[in-house]
Amino acid sequence: MFYRPEDGHNLPHNPFNAIVTPRPIGWISSRSADRLDNLAPYSFFNAVAYEPPQVMFASTSAKPDQNGTKDSVANIRETGAFCVNIVEYAARDVMNATSAPKPAGVDEFATAGITKAECETIACARVADAPASLECKLTQIVELPGTANFVVFGEVTGIHMRDDCVKDGMFGITTYQPLARLGYHDYTRVTEIFPLTRPKD
Repeated sequence: MFYRPEDGHNLPHNPFNAIVTPRPIGWISSRSADRLDNLAPYSFFNAVAYEPPQVMFASTSAKPDQNGTKDSVANIRETGAFCVNIVEYAARDVMNATSAPKPAGVDEFATAGITKAECETIACARVADAPASLECKLTQIVELPGTANFVVFGEVTGIHMRDDCVKDGMFGITTYQPLARLGYHDYTRVTEIFPLTRPKD
């Protein structure tokens, strides 16, 4: 099967999200200029550079109360900071609860019963018991073609790792089983890993 996205796929559901999988979930915490905290998951998220460490996430729709975008992007525009909290399998339900389109100013930490902690290098809250959290300073927001499509880039200025996730000097992926987004309403988790040695030539 082949189709051009501009012509439609003629399937019951759009397959694009199911093709580009699995996708890590960036649980983005941000704070408005009025010091109102927000927490929302984004599955268009990844690391993009090592030195200095940098990450990105994309927001692809808008809320009627945020002038063409979502709360996260609006807050980050105002303050220049955000935190990426890594989602573990055990937090799947509370993560999902924070995806609800609440009015601007609603604190999803409070509505979902999530314990927050203050970041060290930026003025922002983070998920206190996340396996890891990446404190980020905004570097740029890029507007993409289409409606309300924005990519937010940030430099990582502080990294939190939960003590039980560090095993033998390494961040142990299977100790917390990271949650990943698939297509449609589907998710998966990492329960096993295997090594591949990169060829030298």
